[in-house]
Amino acid sequence: MDYHHEVLVVGGGWAGVSAALSARKAGADVAICEKTDMLLGAGLVGGIFRNNGRFVAAEECIAMGAGEIFQLLDNLSRHRMIEFPGHRHASLYDVVKVEPAVRELLFRFGVTVYTGARIVAGKTADDGKANDMRLRAVKSEDGRWFRAESFVDATGSSGPMGICRIFGNGCASCIQRCPAFGPRVSLSRILGLPEFMSTRRKGSYGAMSGSCKLAKESLDPEIVRELDERGVVVRKLPEHLRNKNKNKLNMKACQQYALPEYADSLVILDTGQGKLMSPYFPLDELRSVPGFENARFLDPLGGGKGNSIRLVAASPRDETLKLAGADNVFVAGERAGILVGHTEAIVTGTLAGRNALLHARGKPLLEIPTRLATGDFIASSTVTPDGKGLDSPFTFAGSVYFQRMVDLGLYDPDPEVIAKRVRDCAMDGVFA
Repeated sequence: MDYHHEVLVVGGGWAGVSAALSARKAGADVAICEKTDMLLGAGLVGGIFRNNGRFVAAEECIAMGAGEIFQLLDNLSRHRMIEFPGHRHASLYDVVKVEPAVRELLFRFGVTVYTGARIVAGKTADDGKANDMRLRAVKSEDGRWFRAESFVDATGSSGPMGICRIFGNGCASCIQRCPAFGPRVSLSRILGLPEFMSTRRKGSYGAMSGSCKLAKESLDPEIVRELDERGVVVRKLPEHLRNKNKNKLNMKACQQYALPEYADSLVILDTGQGKLMSPYFPLDELRSVPGFENARFLDPLGGGKGNSIRLVAASPRDETLKLAGADNVFVAGERAGILVGHTEAIVTGTLAGRNALLHARGKPLLEIPTRLATGDFIASSTVTPDGKGLDSPFTFAGSVYFQRMVDLGLYDPDPEVIAKRVRDCAMDGVFA
């Protein structure tokens, strides 16, 4: 059976959802192909937004007319304006409630969602362009063909299981659920185009996802009470566990959390589950800490040993997020660079989806000005065709890029200041 849409998004994480919504708001017949039976991918266990520079990025998106997802997350927030080590004015959305809410949002706007649609092959057309292939259709594992005028590759950069074993501590049965739904297959790979692994860690590739989820009911009632009331719990580790914990900091994709406090303490956030800000923690050692005697991991299930490996498949692209070497394919989220975080995925997805539609209709593509944090972020995180730009993960929330925001004067968590900057760039409502 064949299906046809004007824009097809492959991958239903935050980047794919944002791309589809952005294209649909501009009038496209748009669909998402998601290989699993749920949307959001890593967003099912994330929960943190508006922390540090992500506040600016969210408010810029709202001012530019792409605020629906952030407003949904605001409505689902369990806690707002909280602080924890290295982070200010954070919000924590409920990871249990978010996926059905996002589905309802897409349904309300008229986005078609195909679940269980793992894309494994494609057809290209020779339209005489010397350097850019044109993708005509993609095929799912169960034999369905999906045709489109433009595509968005939002397949992420996690795993699969073999990658997690080679560069990590083995498959820990993470939220990506590769054993059940198969490994990631990108449109870049289908087209035979290059993709690059992060070389951030000396002597190795990729990075380990930065947090684990604990069942709140497995924690001491006093810890649960504090989580429910304050949103964050910090517990000092016994001295003999601190040095062991320091070794994990450089393994994390989320380098904004690679601070001494995260080696010396257990930092738990309330996202509906207990979000432990460590890539993994040996279970026997965790249970030796008062209040965690009965702790149980929810994701990854093997969180006592390891976690998923990410940042292994970035694609070269330009500042419109058009995939290098392809005429009608755009990239978003971790496909677009060594990018970490839901806000980062939403920002790139929004631009990729809009440009996919503009390209399909033969209109000039959009770039976000670098006078805005979102535009500067996209321009600064470009992966070039020779693989340059892969040394440090980029995030609005910390590490290399947040410092750049501060240095450029782009970090000012005042919505009125942010909205004025968007107006001054003539970008207000551009995605509305």
